[in-house]
Amino acid sequence: MERFAALLDRLIYTRSRNDKIALVAAYLRETPDPDRGWALAALTSGLNFPAVKASTIRDVVATRVDPLLYSLSRDFVGDTAETASLIWPRQPSDKPPPTVSEAVETMAGMSRSTVIAELSRLLDRLEADGRFALLKMATGALRIGLSGRLARTAFARAFNLDVDEVEEHWHGAKPPYADLFAWATTPEGQKPAIDPLAFKPFMLAHPLEEGSLDLKAFAVEWKWDGIRIQLIGDGSSTKLFSRGGEEISGAFPEIASAYNIRAVMDGELLVRGDVQGGEAGSFNALQQRLGRKKVTSAMLDEFPAFVRLYDLLVEDGDDLRALPWMQRRARLERAIVQLPPDRFDLSQVIEASDWETLVQLRDDARTQAYEGLMFKRRDSIYSGGRKVGLWYKWKRQPLAADCVLMYAQRGSGKRSSYYSDYTFGCWTAPPDQGGELLPVGKAYFGFTDEELKWLDAYVRKHTANRFGPVREVEKTLVLEVAFDSIHLSKRHKSGLAMRFPRIARIRTDKPAEEANLIADLMAMVS
Repeated sequence: MERFAALLDRLIYTRSRNDKIALVAAYLRETPDPDRGWALAALTSGLNFPAVKASTIRDVVATRVDPLLYSLSRDFVGDTAETASLIWPRQPSDKPPPTVSEAVETMAGMSRSTVIAELSRLLDRLEADGRFALLKMATGALRIGLSGRLARTAFARAFNLDVDEVEEHWHGAKPPYADLFAWATTPEGQKPAIDPLAFKPFMLAHPLEEGSLDLKAFAVEWKWDGIRIQLIGDGSSTKLFSRGGEEISGAFPEIASAYNIRAVMDGELLVRGDVQGGEAGSFNALQQRLGRKKVTSAMLDEFPAFVRLYDLLVEDGDDLRALPWMQRRARLERAIVQLPPDRFDLSQVIEASDWETLVQLRDDARTQAYEGLMFKRRDSIYSGGRKVGLWYKWKRQPLAADCVLMYAQRGSGKRSSYYSDYTFGCWTAPPDQGGELLPVGKAYFGFTDEELKWLDAYVRKHTANRFGPVREVEKTLVLEVAFDSIHLSKRHKSGLAMRFPRIARIRTDKPAEEANLIADLMAMVS
C-alpha cells in the first residue's frame, strides 16, 4: 500500500502528461500481481465499495476525534480523505501495512454493520500517506488528472504494446486483469479473446485551422451538441457506451430497446427539443438524463432521446473498421433502414466546395444547435484515438461575458490549499438603477498557476463573509468568462446555465459596475 500511496502522491503533483504515463508504467512493471491490477482498477475508477462512502469516513473519524475539530479541519483542508488521513489518531497495531490486494478484499467484504471497526483497523496499520491512498481508493475520488485512456497508454508503454491493441482487449476485462498482465508480461501469454460485437475504441478528431485542408479529400458533417456513444447489439440485447467506455444503457432504455440489430455503431446521443421544430435540443436538456441509472416515465416524455448515427464499425460480426469511410458510410445508409426512424437517423453530409461557405455555416451553428463542423477523410479507416490527417473538428467560437466574482471555495487534491473554485454573477439591472448580482456560473479552470495564486490571495484579502468552506468576497473583481453555450435553467435563480465555463481573463482594468447584465446573457441563449 505504501508504494501505491507514493505513486498517488507523485501523480497529484505531476502536471506533465508524459511524466504521469511514465510514473504509472514504472509502477506496473515493478509491482507484482495482483496488487498492480487492483491499483490499475483504482486509477481508472474500476472499483466500488458500497459500504465505504464519504459519510462513512466522517463516522469513522468521529469515533476518535471531536466532530467539531474534524469539521473545522475539513473546512480548512478542503478534502475529506486528506483531512481524515492527517487527523486520524493512530492506535498501535501488531500487523504490517496491508497490501493493495488485502485492502481491496477487506473493503469489498465490509458491511454497514462492520465498516466502522474494520476500516479503523486498516487505518491503524498505515501512516498518513497510506491512509490518504486507502481512503481515496475507497471512495473512488482520486482526482489525479489521469484518464482511463492515459492509464491504458501507460499499460501499453510499460510492456511495449500498441495502445490501440490494449484498448481492444481492455473492455470487458475484470480487475485485477490477470489475463491482460499474463499476455503483456509472459512470452507464452495468450491474447484475451476479442468479441467482434464488443466495445471498440472511439476514433477522435484533431482541432482544425481554417483553410488547412484540401476539401476535395474530405466529407463534412455537422458536429452536434450531444455526447458520442457506441451502440452494441447482438440481436437480443443492446448496450450503450460513452466515449470513456462507461455503460449508460440504464439512462436511455428507449434507445437500447429500439436498437435490435447485430451491429456496432458510432453516433451522437441527443434529446429532442424546440430547436428546428423539435429536432435536437440543447446539451442542457440532455444533461437532465445523463448520469442516471434509472429514469422516470415523465423524464422519458419530457426529454425523449434519439441517436444521430455517424459510422458503422461492425455488422453481423464483420469488422468494417479497416474499410475507407466512404464504404462504411454506404453500408451505414443501408443498415439504418432496419432501425426505427423516431430513435435513429443519419448524420447529414454537407455539400460545400469553398471555405467561405463553411465559415458562414460554422458561424451560424450556434443558432442551429450545432457545435461546429466535422471533417473526415473519405478514405480514412476507423482507428481508435486521434490520428493526424484523418478527422478534424472545427468548433464554433466560444461566447464570453464579463462577470463579477461572488464566492470562492477551496479545490481538491493539489488545489486543496487554494481557493480555486469561483462562482460569478451578472447584474439584474445596472447597479445605479438598483440592480443586484445573481450567480450565473462556476468555474475552476482556464487560469495559469500564477493567476491561481493571485486569485487565492485576492479572495483571502477581500473576504466579506464565510459559510463553512465557502467565502463570500467583496463584489469588486471582474472576470472575463468564456463558455461554449448558455441555456435556460429552472435550477438556478438567474434562470441560466453555462456550458463549459472557464476563466479567460482577470479584468482588473474594469469596474464591477460595468460587468454584463443578465439580459445580455439571455440574448445569447441557444
